[in-house]
Amino acid sequence: MSAAFEVIGGKPLRGEIVPQGAKNEALQILCAVLLTAEPVTISNIPDIRDVNKLIELLGSMGVKVERLAPDTYRFQADDVNLAYLDTPEFIKQARELRGSVMILGPMLGRYGKCQLPKPGGDKIGRRPLDTHFLGLQKLGGELKVEGPDFYKMTVSGKLSGAYMLLDEASVTGTANILMGAVLAEGTTSIYNAACEPYLQQLCKMLVRMGAKIQGIGSNLLVIDGVDKLGGTDHRMLPDMIEIGSFIGLAAMTGSEITIKDCQIPELGLIPDTFRKLGIKLEFRGDDIYVPAQDHYEIATYLDGSILTVSDHTWPGFTPDLLSIALVVATQAKGTVLIHQKMFESRLFFVDKLIDMGAQITLCDPHRAIVIGLDKRNTLRGITMTSPDIRAGVALLIAALSADGKSTILNVEQIDRGYQNIDGRLNALGAQIKRI
Repeated sequence: MSAAFEVIGGKPLRGEIVPQGAKNEALQILCAVLLTAEPVTISNIPDIRDVNKLIELLGSMGVKVERLAPDTYRFQADDVNLAYLDTPEFIKQARELRGSVMILGPMLGRYGKCQLPKPGGDKIGRRPLDTHFLGLQKLGGELKVEGPDFYKMTVSGKLSGAYMLLDEASVTGTANILMGAVLAEGTTSIYNAACEPYLQQLCKMLVRMGAKIQGIGSNLLVIDGVDKLGGTDHRMLPDMIEIGSFIGLAAMTGSEITIKDCQIPELGLIPDTFRKLGIKLEFRGDDIYVPAQDHYEIATYLDGSILTVSDHTWPGFTPDLLSIALVVATQAKGTVLIHQKMFESRLFFVDKLIDMGAQITLCDPHRAIVIGLDKRNTLRGITMTSPDIRAGVALLIAALSADGKSTILNVEQIDRGYQNIDGRLNALGAQIKRI
């Protein structure tokens, strides 16, 4: 029986909350420990299901894992067990976790071989892995597909540098190719590379380990391969998706919340996008203060036409926060078009919001028009199921703002991305019971 949240809505929250470490950074940074035989210490690791499963997978592969503090681990990959990749246990572990694809680049760069079942993850539409494989093939990796969903990559000798133009600016694809390229012979140029802060963090960590990378933060990375990498210490960024979620939560529930230690320069357009939805924010040092607001109004374009909020590659607005922006808009004054370009199943949770009383027209799998209720008509509590991590938290925010009791089923999805979310929000005055 899966867990559920029972939420009593309509209560304003108040207080301070600290965002967890960034999940999307963790999945790359943790796999980078495979690139060296020396110890690597990583702090601000979020205690969430997807990250814990990846740490377990690394341990099963023979990486020494030592927990130094609740959010800090020391890893040492000086005796990786390549034979483990041939076992049913490895296939089961890797299949449960989409982040497992990130071992490909490091394993191919250091050991010249890796294999992987098709990884799992969110059901948010097609998420092809072609960018990963095509890039590693350009470096000299040979791909063999066995059956419908098992991939083997090998390289005769060492990977060798190459020029490549990525077909999409995939964050995980760029990271995987980058981790292969740092140990390749010669120079690799990756054009149309992703340049998200998470990827910049990975680049900086690899440079501290001895890698030679130019163009960090741009869409052209130039990597001169080195023979080996050393150990390092690394602290992860706070999770920008959590920060955006807490901004949306404060607005929807009319709450006064201070979000601590946000690394504001790394948030890109996130604060300004929420300001366009009418939310007041103040930067206080590195904290974001959201005052209690009874009312917030969506901006229009200069000519008075309806605002569009859409996702884009960095530094555009992250697709992971579109579901939060959509929920926030349901109680704003005004109208907005939400355009989810990257995934075709991410907006399907709007039927639950319509059942709660929201005014939303789903135009097609990628676009929804939201007509804000201006808090005149509150949403009403219902029973609903969380379809994926981000929609799950959007529904939780809707439930916290709604009249009466809501039940959210399948909260394992939320646990995959958010650490103790019920406990942390209850500390601010929310009423969330895990049943």
